Order: sequence, then C-alpha cells, then structure tokens
Amino acid sequence: MPTVVHRKSLVTAVVLAFALLVPWHASATVPFGPPKGPVGWDTYRSLSALAQLRPGEQMKQFSSFDRTGDNDDGFNGTYSCLRHDDDGCVIAESHTAGEVSSIWFTYLSDSVAPIGQIKVELDGRTVLHGSVQDIVDGATGAPFVWPLVGNSADTMGGAVIKVPMPYTHSMRITTENNPHFYHVAYRQFADATGVRTFDPNDKALDVIQRLRGYGVRDPKPAAPGSRTEQAGVTLAPGAAMTVPVSGPGQLDELSLRLPQVVAAPAVYDDGRAFANGESAFTAAISPLNQGVRVTRRYDAGIGNQRATLSVNGTPAGEWSNGASQPGTWAEQTIELPAALTAHRSSLQLANEFESSDLDVNEFRYEIHSLVGGQWVRTDIMDLGPNHPSDEAVHGYRITGQTWAGLQQFRYASDAGRVAASDAVLDGLRLRISFDGQTTVDAPVGEFFGSGLGKYASRTLLHSIDTTDNGAFTSWWPMPYRQRAVVELVNTSQVPVTAGSLAVTWARDGSVVDGLARGDLGYFHATQDRGNTVPGQDWTFLNTQGRGLFYGITTTMRGHIPPGPVHQMNFLEGDERVYPDGSQSPLEYGTGSEDFYESGWYFQDARDGFVEGVPYAMPQAGLVSHENGTDGCQYVCLNAYRLLMADAVPFGNGVEFDIEHGNRSQMPAEYSSTAYWYGQADPSLTPSDVVDVADAASRAAHGYTAPGETMTTLTSTFEGKADRTPVTGTVTATTAPVTFTARVAQDNQGVRLRRISDQANAFQRAAVFVDGKPVGEWYQPLGNGYSRWLEDSFDLPTWATAGHSSVQVRLEPVAGAPAWSGARYSVFSQTLTPAAD
Repeated sequence: MPTVVHRKSLVTAVVLAFALLVPWHASATVPFGPPKGPVGWDTYRSLSALAQLRPGEQMKQFSSFDRTGDNDDGFNGTYSCLRHDDDGCVIAESHTAGEVSSIWFTYLSDSVAPIGQIKVELDGRTVLHGSVQDIVDGATGAPFVWPLVGNSADTMGGAVIKVPMPYTHSMRITTENNPHFYHVAYRQFADATGVRTFDPNDKALDVIQRLRGYGVRDPKPAAPGSRTEQAGVTLAPGAAMTVPVSGPGQLDELSLRLPQVVAAPAVYDDGRAFANGESAFTAAISPLNQGVRVTRRYDAGIGNQRATLSVNGTPAGEWSNGASQPGTWAEQTIELPAALTAHRSSLQLANEFESSDLDVNEFRYEIHSLVGGQWVRTDIMDLGPNHPSDEAVHGYRITGQTWAGLQQFRYASDAGRVAASDAVLDGLRLRISFDGQTTVDAPVGEFFGSGLGKYASRTLLHSIDTTDNGAFTSWWPMPYRQRAVVELVNTSQVPVTAGSLAVTWARDGSVVDGLARGDLGYFHATQDRGNTVPGQDWTFLNTQGRGLFYGITTTMRGHIPPGPVHQMNFLEGDERVYPDGSQSPLEYGTGSEDFYESGWYFQDARDGFVEGVPYAMPQAGLVSHENGTDGCQYVCLNAYRLLMADAVPFGNGVEFDIEHGNRSQMPAEYSSTAYWYGQADPSLTPSDVVDVADAASRAAHGYTAPGETMTTLTSTFEGKADRTPVTGTVTATTAPVTFTARVAQDNQGVRLRRISDQANAFQRAAVFVDGKPVGEWYQPLGNGYSRWLEDSFDLPTWATAGHSSVQVRLEPVAGAPAWSGARYSVFSQTLTPAAD
C-alpha cells in the first residue's frame, strides 16, 4: 500500500491560476470574454495555470516556408520577406492586440550575424533594436539573456528569442537583411483587456532564475499542504499497479526510479581539459542536505588522471582513474560529508591538477543533495564550447586549459542489460485517469523525454537523471475534481524490479468549478507509434473538443540506408497546425530540426560540423542520436519541443502534423507523445455560413458589396491539401462588404472565418459590428501557388454578447488590395459547461 509523506515543496498551488481567469481591468458593465490565459511574463510566473484554456486567442505564425509546398524554405530567401521598407525586410506584422511569443532563426550553422539588425515595434514604439547575433548571445542584457535567448552553440545551429512581448494594437518586426530561415509565433487576441505593452526595462530576473533551473527544479511555486504517495514498483510481464489519490486537487510531480534500467551507452558531449592548473564553479545544493554527491563525466581515454576536489577551499576528495580506455566515457562520484555542506545553498567547487598521462578532462557535473534519505539532483553544470551560458551562470573558470571540443564516445556496457533497459522504457506504460477517464497513456521513456533508451532529458517540465538510480521526473500540473489514479502497466517481456514511484499532490477545491465550467482542461499525454506512410504526414495529435497543445516528444527511427540520400533526410519535413477544422494551417514550419529550434540537422559548427549533436534548452532540444547501434538500424533521433507562451489553443478540435521529408516521402518509424490539456466538449460552435457565390445565401444574410467582381478560381490550400485543386467562386471589392449573421445569444465572443484568394497580399479591412468599430482584419500573407486561404478574425465579447444576430461591415482600407471573399463561416464562443 502507498504511504503518505508530507512535503513542504515540489508541489504548486493553483490558486493563482484561477485569479488569472478574469482580466484585471475589465469593467463590470462589459461582459467578460473567453480567457486569454496568462499574458507576458505571467506565462512563466504562473506555470501552475497551464491547465487554464485559452479560447480567447489564436496562435499564428509567420515563417519562410516554401509557398509552392516544396523545400525552398529559406535556402534562397525567396519567401522570407513579407515586403521591404526603409528598415529592411518585414518578417512579421499584425494590427490587433496580441503577443510575440517566440522567434527563431538560422542562417549559417554557427552564426546569424549576416541577418544584421532586428527591430521589434509594438504599439508604435521600438522595444528591441540591435544586432540579431548580439541579442541571441545575451549581450543586450536582461531580459534578453540565456535561456530566454540562445545562439547556435546553445541550440546546435539555431537562434531563439523566447521573451514574450505583448502589445495592445500593433506589431511589426523587421530585419536589416533577408534572414533566410525564420519563424515568428504570435498570439492574437480579440481585445486588449488585461494586456500591457511589453516593457524592455522589466528585466524579469525571477523568470530568468526559474528557467535556469530547468530539468532540475520544479518551475512552479510550492503549494501549501502538499503530500506524496509512495509505492514500490515490482511488476511481472503483464502486471499492473496503481496509486490512487482522492481530491479535489492537482497532481504536481511524478518521480519514478528504476534502478535496473541502465543509461544508454552512446553519448555526444563537449568539454575541456587542463594541466598544471585548475577549474572551478559554483554548484546549487539543498540547505536541508545531509551530504552532497558530485559526479563527473570524463574521457577515460586519458589515463591516470588525478585532481584534488576542494569545497569552499577545503580539500574533500580526489578525482582519479586508472589506465587509458580509448573511446570510452566514464563517471566518478565523490560524496561530500554534511560537515562541509549542511545549511548551505551553494558550494564553491575547485579541481586542482595533480598528475596525468596528458591532462585532466571534464564534460559534465551533476550535483545531488541527500534529503530525507534520498539523493535529489539539485544542479547540473554542463561545460564546454557548446555551453558558454551554462558555464557563465555557474561562474566556471579554468586555468591551464589544454583542450576544448566535442567527443562521441560510449560507456562500457553490457549489450543485454542495455536491450533489457530499452525494453522496459518502451514497454512500461504510464497511464493516468482523472475523474474516471484515462487521458495519459504512454511509455515511460518517451513520456519523460527519452524514447531511445535512458538518455539525459532536461526540459522545463520533465527530466531524466541518468546517474545511478536517478529519477524520471514530471512537473506537469494535473488537476482533477474527485479522483486521480496513476497506473504503471508492464507490457514488456522484462520483469520490473525494485523500482519506486512517488506521486506528489495537493488538495485544492478551486479546481472543481474550473473543470466543471470547462475553463480548465484535463492533462493528456497522447502517444502513437508506427511506420510513416508515403505522402501522408505524421500526426502528433488529432482530437476534438477544446484544449491547448503544449508540446511533443518525438522518436524518429530513420529507414534510409547509406547511399545518395542523406540518412537524416526525414528532417526535411515541415510541421503544419490546423485548429478548429481550418483548411489552411495557422502555423507552417520550415523543417523538422527547425521545429525543434535547432538548425542544419542539429549541427555543431564549432567542432567539425558534426550533425545530430544533442542539446538541451528549457523548451526544445535533441535528447539523443544513435547510429546503427543499440537497436537503431540506421539513424535514430529523439527530440522535444515545448510550447509555453506559444501553446496552440483550439475550441473545436485540432490536427497537428509534421512531414517526414519533403512532401512526406522519406521512410521512417515515428513515435510521439503529445502533451496537452483539454475537454471533450467544444467551446467554439458553428452558428452561420455566408456563401457569397450562392444567391439565396446572399439574400438571406443581406449581403452587399458594391463594385464587387466575381470570378472562378481553381487552386489549392496550403499544407496537406496543396496538391488537391479546389474550384470555387471568389469575389473582390474595394467597397464595404456587409452581411448579417446568426450567433448564439449566450455567446462570449464570435469568430469570423473567411475563405479567400490570397494571390494579392496585404489585404486590410476595418471591421464594424452593428456600426461599432472593433478592429482591423489585416492579412499580410500572399501565395500565388496555393491561392486559397482560410483565415480568422475574433469579434470581442462586448460587441456580440446577448445578441442572436450581428451585422458585420468590412471596409477595405484605402490603398490596400481589393478585399477577397468566397465564404464567411461564423462561430460562437459559447463556453458550454463541461459534461460530467
């Protein structure tokens, strides 16, 4: 039976999450609209609120994707600029309230300097202006510092800016030169309620500190009254065990230990070496520690290494190894007594060279604190040329350096134990039920971030500690109304022995109403595995109802043999996202490694341009890379992407796909686990359709469009349907378009969706509802190949609530291209309470 252990930390209160459900300055006389979710820095300050759904927004993306549907996604910069102006290349622009949530570039695999300057203008004010390279290097200073920014060393070929930048009415981003490959993900709101324009002087030091603990500490604030259910894990093949928890409340942490599972042997890592000198750094520990354990990864190919480890100036142990073992990784652990560590929150560690056949090398340090009889990881110091930011944060210094670079070695291992470990991680399934419904069903390896074996996974919300008996940890918040049941099912043929599972939770009655109203979603982890199908994209998630997509762990086992086709060519596939049944993707990417915020097949340009080099950032990374070993036939990769500020909301289903190679032609076996929150009932319901090609529909809706032209268009939609021609009637006019549409009287906002011809970009129209201005519908996208486009505009609650119909007037802006339309679909935000 599980035992109960009270804890003071590692669990998060959800009270703050629900305070955010109502915009802070909404007037009592104006109906509240559907919630946007946390905006700006609150996205990271209220991670307990991940379950809060966001029907009051849309997530969209500008990118350099090839408009023909082929693979020129930035190589020539053909589609990278929306237009040019005096500042250079305009890459993103919006004329509504919203937030820039994520920016990614790649240019050269080691530099984005050729892009030159970037300029971000929000609400008519420049909030960021400087060299792209300096910004992603962190030279601009907080809040634009690691890991809210990252350069090609941090990401293996990419460059990211993850600072959330909200605005109340306008956004424009330009680069001095053509950036070639880029993504700008942005949120679009129906109104500016609760939105304040980004202030670059807010350094958000608390957010930075929180994110720098990724993969080590729970990023959520601690919840009062938390407790932990603990159970042993011993499972024969086919057996199962459960840990039930009664609520109402929220699961905040899962910690699984499987001592029989050994770490995968093949590891890429970068490091440094020194002779007649020393290295030193600061390590975080728990002040409650009863001792500390320091583990060093090193290259055992250098024999007879000896160095003294000192703690705050006091000698505490010696690093040493024996004869050379070429091509082999090894680890050594030194335990520090409580006399040197108790009541401290950090230690100054120094390693002084004593002797060696050549020098003393170091690649990674892991710090564990002994708390309550359990070794808990409290810090990671990953060093080397690819980790300058991690080194700087830890105050790392080295004297007498003799070498720095990347190595690809293996740990000494037993092939049978590795195969058995892989079988357990793939066949031991985690299943979680909330209020009687199973929403989590995934293999434990992939759920915690590693689908190819026990590799170190280090993300913002889950991690794997590969040291001896290290924990598999999840920090996803998981609310429930009455009961949660965590289950482990051994579907492998290997007995699971001597394991343990800890489930941390806290009671919280406030989640009951949120889940009942449908304001909160249940946590889901949806896994699928199979061979890819030529011409058919791999689907991360295809579901109905309302929800919020937060990310994916993907395991890609390529089936491309050695030969003329690059064995990682499956990475040439682009992701495409279709929320709410949209025929056009609201997000269209430029390549698989680009989606995982890297570049050039995860290339390390600092050390021989090696491809497939793992890296870890809070929201994206490559966990592992195998080549023809350990169960991998050719080339296998395991990557993750979390979307926090750029999470994808949906009110009536979503399809999130990714190609496997250009046009999904590369053979592979894919497995993926999608992380999302949702409920079965939609929040966005169809209310009306205005078909401008149908005379009866025009008459029924009082449709008028003076000077309108009407033509027949045969073309395609972008994305998965870009080879399926569609013939229809499309209209265009520079005069106002007016129609009356039915809406649900209990609506909390309305979404208009238009099918149009996007041959002419920069279509603009002022939008009026019952004669009142509500914003501007601006569509800067254009495509002369796949000309059909379906895009959306949200009408604010104050303009539609209580009405059973609304009159919509679209007035094209002077000087803009003619406003195009073939059909307008009308959806009501109803926020129907969730069914029991």
